[in-house]
Amino acid sequence: MPIGAQPPGRRGTVEEPYSPLNLRLILAAFGFVVCTVLAVLLFRAGWTVPGWLLLAWAAVALVDIVVVQFRRRARRRAEGGRDHSLFE
Repeated sequence: MPIGAQPPGRRGTVEEPYSPLNLRLILAAFGFVVCTVLAVLLFRAGWTVPGWLLLAWAAVALVDIVVVQFRRRARRRAEGGRDHSLFE
């Protein structure tokens, strides 16, 4: 999937739904925070392998946050600065 805005004028169809980027950003941020906190707790408890696995998931969530921000910025440029609700 290319990183860019959805084509102008398209609101989404069943075959190609409109991407909920704001909701995806919130979920990725939540995953990053939860994985990081749990990893720290696991490291303090001496469970290093699960801690490293959670840190890897936190890194994936961080990459997802960056990708979503690039797509949101491209969408804002393409639509002239229009704001979107949580589910658009």
